[in-house]
Amino acid sequence: MIFPKKILVISLCVIIVAAVVFYFIFFKNKAETAGDESSDSAATERKVQEASLPVKVTDAHRGDLIITLKSPGEAATSMNIIVKAEVGGLIEKLNVEESQHVKRGELLAELDDTEYRLNLERQEAARLKVLSDYLVEKRFSDKGELSIAVDEKGVQEAKDTYEKARQQYRERKISQEEYEKASKNYEMVLIESGEMKEEVLAAAKNLTQNEIAVKEAQLTLEKTKIRAPFSGIVFDIQVSFHERVSAGTELFTLVNIDRIHVQARVLESEIGKMRVGREVDLKFSAYPGKIFKGKVKAISPVVNPDDRTCKVTIDVANPEEEIKPGMHAEVEIAAEIYEDRLLIPQDAVLVRMGRKLAFVVEEGIAKWRYIEVGIENEDYAEVLDGVKEGETVIIEGHFTLAHDANVRIEK
Repeated sequence: MIFPKKILVISLCVIIVAAVVFYFIFFKNKAETAGDESSDSAATERKVQEASLPVKVTDAHRGDLIITLKSPGEAATSMNIIVKAEVGGLIEKLNVEESQHVKRGELLAELDDTEYRLNLERQEAARLKVLSDYLVEKRFSDKGELSIAVDEKGVQEAKDTYEKARQQYRERKISQEEYEKASKNYEMVLIESGEMKEEVLAAAKNLTQNEIAVKEAQLTLEKTKIRAPFSGIVFDIQVSFHERVSAGTELFTLVNIDRIHVQARVLESEIGKMRVGREVDLKFSAYPGKIFKGKVKAISPVVNPDDRTCKVTIDVANPEEEIKPGMHAEVEIAAEIYEDRLLIPQDAVLVRMGRKLAFVVEEGIAKWRYIEVGIENEDYAEVLDGVKEGETVIIEGHFTLAHDANVRIEK
């Protein structure tokens, strides 16, 4: 016989075991359910992300809309000369090579100057003899005394200075100006050393002719040294070291291409839109994808009667010397400028059912907007209505988009 107390203990144990089993089963099912729900949510999010179409965007902004005119053009330079020998002689030095850069005043070539230097000395001697003859005649006054404003010591010092300057000039140690100053000073000392001013004036004609002959001889001597008239590049060298040349012989060509002029031709119907100072874009086939900048420098006042075009000169900086004279260019000249317009790229504009539209992105959703377009060029369109400044418009990946489509922006 089981006592009531024992029965009570057994009953409590059964109840506790049942409760534990129930608790375990209930919370395990709940956890599995919660896990399934979380997994379903992540999967849904992944599906939404995968369904979003990739697009590229930009912002609608305000700016200047430029209408350009296109024209073919050709590069040229005004600093392009053929350097010729001005006197004949043997080429003693040839200091340049093909495509060498030189600076203004740089010595490019030298001719043997022996003949021309001797001629200068002859002319100088003749000039001094004319002056000396008159000085000797009146060296003494009528009383037989030396009439001097400068004593013999001063005359000798002036002469020594002149002789020294003459030697230094021959050796290229002093300039021609310094030599001429010493020569003139010597002459003045000779004149002031006696009363012969009237006689010197009487001989002015002969003396002047001798002075002219000296200057001509000096000029001819200087022409034996060929110097660069401007900085540039030497090319097309046509002579060799120790070759004998005559006056007028072509030696080489010198060109400067630091700045280039591009000559474009614009139809007379469009010439009224041209303005000096307007910006110009230039493209050369030698440099695909690269745009060079220039400005309109001059507009010809004459229209070519053959093709009814007007020449427009464009100035282009060419510090890297990439543009070569003779190159053909595609020229785009700013003809009309419309300031402060709301602009979107032409890539953003679509046409559906005969109407223009653009897609605007709002919180990851593409919104179809009909737009009113004003002035346009190849790159941009002015928006009069339908898109506001700062809104994000789609420029790539929108050809098959629908209104309210999910999109994701890619860089």
